[in-house]
Amino acid sequence: MRVVVIGGTGHIGSYLVPRLVRGGHEVIVLSRGERDAYHPDAAWQRVRRVSVDRDGQDAAGTFGPTVAEFDADAVVDLVCFTVDSARAIAEALRGRTGLLLHCGTIWVHGPLAAVPVTEDVPRESFGEYGLAKAEIEAYLLGQARRGGTPTTVLHPGHIVGPGWPPCNPVGNFDLRVFGALARGEEVTLPNFGLETLHHVHADDVAQAFELALNRRGAAAGESFHVVSPQALTLRGYAAAVAGWFGVPSRLRFEPFDAWADGVDPEDARTSREHLEHSPSMSIDKARTLLGYAPRYSSLQAVRESLAWLVARGEVDTGGATLV
Repeated sequence: MRVVVIGGTGHIGSYLVPRLVRGGHEVIVLSRGERDAYHPDAAWQRVRRVSVDRDGQDAAGTFGPTVAEFDADAVVDLVCFTVDSARAIAEALRGRTGLLLHCGTIWVHGPLAAVPVTEDVPRESFGEYGLAKAEIEAYLLGQARRGGTPTTVLHPGHIVGPGWPPCNPVGNFDLRVFGALARGEEVTLPNFGLETLHHVHADDVAQAFELALNRRGAAAGESFHVVSPQALTLRGYAAAVAGWFGVPSRLRFEPFDAWADGVDPEDARTSREHLEHSPSMSIDKARTLLGYAPRYSSLQAVRESLAWLVARGEVDTGGATLV
């Protein structure tokens, strides 16, 4: 099968492309050509790489036809962020490609009323990113139901893995939080630390895309959550990180606004977004229809990411080591 992967050198693509090659597919990767994959793999020697300026071609109205000209059996779009870009791809592929797989996000959901949330819950998105991705999902699945390009939308959680800083136990990406926990220092969490994060290892996301490609009859026209088996509370996450370094967690709690006064404004904004979403997603649908079986729990996925960061000296552990 000929598969075009758009944005194939990013975190998901770095795992997905070698999987597809080893699965016997002919793989063409479209990217800006500015970086190599996150991880070396001999499979990349059998990949055709094409440098494409998506933004420029979208503006010129040529990106969809560029992708269609490869006459692929399937197209995996990992880097689509506007409905206009999604529409250009779907319209160009109509009648020419058997399946379009789009990378969405669990942030198509807003605040949750009951957890774990399933894919059929009405969307109550908020924020620029979540709203845009929900609009894309509605358009792509809608056109598929009307006889357009068969489409599957996969919604990853907070992606982690070597080479990618994890969303930390206060809901942002400040690596000093991990360092403080490793050193046994007191860490302040917003509210009571009961909001949730739902991580997923990038290779598990890649697994889901590969399964959807190989089970297109079950996948076409559907959306799927792609996360670890369970979400984490902030306080449970913080305690686990401290335990990895052989120290007890020392946690205190403050109302969000008081907590935010003591951190960088951009970090506070990121934390607010994560805490307001507090995702906890069901993967029953992906398990049943695709056979999705994540290899990593949230903590296992984060630990692998954190070990990579510690080995590179990007987290000040004060000499403490992962145990």
